[in-house]
Amino acid sequence: MSQRGVRLQYSFEPAGQGGAQIDNPLFDLLSALRAHGSIRHTAAARGMSYRHTWGAIKRWEEVLGEPLVHWVQGQRARLTPFAERLLWAETQARTRLTPHIEALRAELERVLSDALDGQQQVLTVWASHDLALPQLRELARDRHRLHMDLRFAGSVDALQALAQGRCLVAGFHVPPLTGAAPHFARALKPLLRPGQHKLIGCFQRTQGLMLRKADAARVRTLHDLPASGLRFINRQPGSGTRLLMDHLLHTAGIDPARITGWHADPEESHVAVAATVASGSADCGPGLQAAAEQFGLAFQPLTAEDYFLVCLKDALKQPAVLRLCAALQAPDWERNLGVLPGYEPSVQAGEVLSLTRALPWWHYRATKAAASKALGTVDDNAAV
Repeated sequence: MSQRGVRLQYSFEPAGQGGAQIDNPLFDLLSALRAHGSIRHTAAARGMSYRHTWGAIKRWEEVLGEPLVHWVQGQRARLTPFAERLLWAETQARTRLTPHIEALRAELERVLSDALDGQQQVLTVWASHDLALPQLRELARDRHRLHMDLRFAGSVDALQALAQGRCLVAGFHVPPLTGAAPHFARALKPLLRPGQHKLIGCFQRTQGLMLRKADAARVRTLHDLPASGLRFINRQPGSGTRLLMDHLLHTAGIDPARITGWHADPEESHVAVAATVASGSADCGPGLQAAAEQFGLAFQPLTAEDYFLVCLKDALKQPAVLRLCAALQAPDWERNLGVLPGYEPSVQAGEVLSLTRALPWWHYRATKAAASKALGTVDDNAAV
């Protein structure tokens, strides 16, 4: 097949769009054909004629230079191996780029809205990847005239962005630990200072292992993972989920080197891990229940965790941060969380929390030198 080019485009429409969905007539058609198994049922599901659907298939086969559908008399229509590979490649690429697609769409919406009324507040947020925060961004935009310039990164990268002044608010997540937590302490404590930073309650969510349903019985707990031989797909170093896995394995006394694939190339989001497992490129990976269900995977819960937003104490009075807190306290936010599997609203959503009280494992006096080096200031006796 000769080389084929790819052209991307977007449009302004009366009705907006949520999430990172990208419409493409070819992949919409292939997905429908795989789901319905015949042109007649595909055409009916899409509200089109048989002739139009048949013609679309033939046009795409001509453009791509490859057959897309197997036809056998009396049997369901099946996608060709080429069409299956193409559909999975598009799905995986889109899931890996989900945070960037969402950010681009939200930024274009902000520019359009600001040009029309100029009344929105803008708040730059760097946050550990999550599936609920885009819903918070939509709520803040629609009900509170707040545009969240939401950029996903690992927990460590998000807190570094806050320390360097590249955002006003950062997001990270930790399990509700009360004892020693050396992995979290080494990564997070140098970047946060009691008295200087304040937490904002956000939500709770469940982290676990995502597997194809055929493999679910092989891994019930982390202790089953090394002996299972399943290929593990990890998250990137510095992400909150990687820190969580390091912590859980350390607590369980499990050597990560015994896990097949632990040091292989990682993925950078929950949905990317889920897509990799669903495609068969890996067998198991860490992530959220909502991501597992999105890709039809089994989910073995490991722990609940708290997701916090954090800002400098002085930023709490800024109008954009006040609107953010109002959005988190709105009943709509609790309702939005209710539709996401594995999520629970925090009883302290939108409330300002002290660092040391919200993170009881924090013994910040022992990290004075590290905190001073990271942030440059310092009054370790500052009021919380």
